[in-house]
Parts: sequence; C-alpha cells; structure tokens
Amino acid sequence: MNRLRTTVLLAGLTGLLLGIGSLLGGSKGMTVMFVLSMLANFVSYWFSDKIVLTMYGAQEASIKTNPDLIRIVSLLAQKAKIAMPKVYIIQTEVPNAFATGRNPRQAAVAVTAGLMRLVDREELEAVVAHELAHIKNRDTLISGMVASIAGVITMLAHLVRWTVFWRTGHGNDENNSIRGILEAVCLVILAPLAAGIIQLGVSRSREYLADETGAGISGKPLVLARALETIERYAAQKVMPEATPPTSHMFIVNPFISGTDSWIMNLFSTHPGTQERVKRLKAMAENMRC
Repeated sequence: MNRLRTTVLLAGLTGLLLGIGSLLGGSKGMTVMFVLSMLANFVSYWFSDKIVLTMYGAQEASIKTNPDLIRIVSLLAQKAKIAMPKVYIIQTEVPNAFATGRNPRQAAVAVTAGLMRLVDREELEAVVAHELAHIKNRDTLISGMVASIAGVITMLAHLVRWTVFWRTGHGNDENNSIRGILEAVCLVILAPLAAGIIQLGVSRSREYLADETGAGISGKPLVLARALETIERYAAQKVMPEATPPTSHMFIVNPFISGTDSWIMNLFSTHPGTQERVKRLKAMAENMRC
C-alpha cells in the first residue's frame, strides 16, 4: 500500500507540473514543463547523491578509520540482501542519518558523528538498518525525484509571480483580469502548496515503510523505536545547523523538529510523528512474538 501511495503521489507531482504548463501556455506550456520534469529527474538520478553528500561535507569512512561502523553496515547489508553501500560520516554533534543513491548498487549511507557518540551499538544498528531499508525499497531515488519536481514548481511560481500580476494590472478586459487573478492564485499559492503537501505525503509513506523493513532487517523493532525517541529528544533541543529544508525529508528524524508532536505540526512535517512510528514498531514487536 505504501509503495502504491508513493507512486500515486509522484504521478500527482508530475501532473501538477504539467497543469501549470497548461495554465501558462496551453499545449506548448505543457511540453515545456514535461521537458523540465524530465530534466529534473535526469539530474536527480545521476547527481543527487553526490550533491547532497558534498553539501553536508560528508567524509567517506573505511575499515581503517571506522572499523566498527563498516562492520555494522556490511553485516546488515548482507541481511538485507543488497550490495554494500558506501559509508560516510558527517561531522556534526546532532544525531541523525540518511541514505542516498540512484539504486541499491549505487548507494550510500551517511551518519553523523553525534549519532555514533550518543546511541549504543544496538541503536546504531537499528538506525543503519532503517537507512538500508530506504536503499532496498528504492526510496532514495523516489525522494530525490519528488524533491526536484517540487522544487521546480516552487521556483516557477516565484518566476512568474510578478509577470502574472503585471499582465493582470495592464489588462483591458475585465474577464481577462479576473482570469489573471485566478492564474496568480494557482501559480503563487496553490501550486507550491499542493507540491509541498504531495512531497510530505511521499516522505511519510516511505518512513513508515522503512521503519517496517528496517526493523525486519535488524530483527529489533523496539530498539529502533528507542533510537527514534533518543534522536528526537536531541533534535528538539538543538536544530542541526548544517541541515537545509530541501533535504530535511532525507533524514531519519526531521532535523527541524520543534519538539511538539501536535497534529498541526505533523500536518506540515516531512516526517510522520515519532509517537505514531514508535506505536507501529511496538505493534510489530508484539506480532513478532506471536
């Protein structure tokens, strides 16, 4: 069900982009937007992993520099039946982790130095298993594509904002003026909002699925639940200074979390509420005992 939801949401983003093209320039506008969406997907497919790792100054780990971490990733990759990904460390005290890459054979897992110091070995294994689940489920490619298309939609809204208002203000026909106002509302407000909501939906569905798959890989859903609570407690006290909003959905816990698990915060968060994630993991643990 989560995979189907992700596919539907990704198709919705592409359709939204084509709709904006139609609104701006009819069939020609749709053609331009289709080309832009394909270009965004191409860049995401080939370069998103390198871009994000460079952005965070991630340094590749090796068996010589970080033997324990490499052994953990190697063992869990074997359990997940995927190729050994590259392993990176981000030099920040805020605990967190993410996975990136275009497919399970070209993937990477990045953990922060703070995560390695804060959690115990079991919790680190559970977090790594969660990130390997993203690779196994091919979430890393999907999230990159969704982020790129949503970014293009938002960028277009900013670019056409003043053009649309200028055209509306200089129109001679009242109907054209009203139509221009409606176009402005769709382009400047509704389109980016819809793109953002769809992006949030993709992030949430993939996090639930990665929790389930990752807990299956490690065999310890309760340990993953404990790790999520530990990371969230730290994140609620200190925002990760290196993090950026466009990449926040990649982390296991939202680096911009406010510490409030209310329904309004969850509505606009890239991640599902940690309480709900923990609840599902505990239910999974109960089912594993039966």
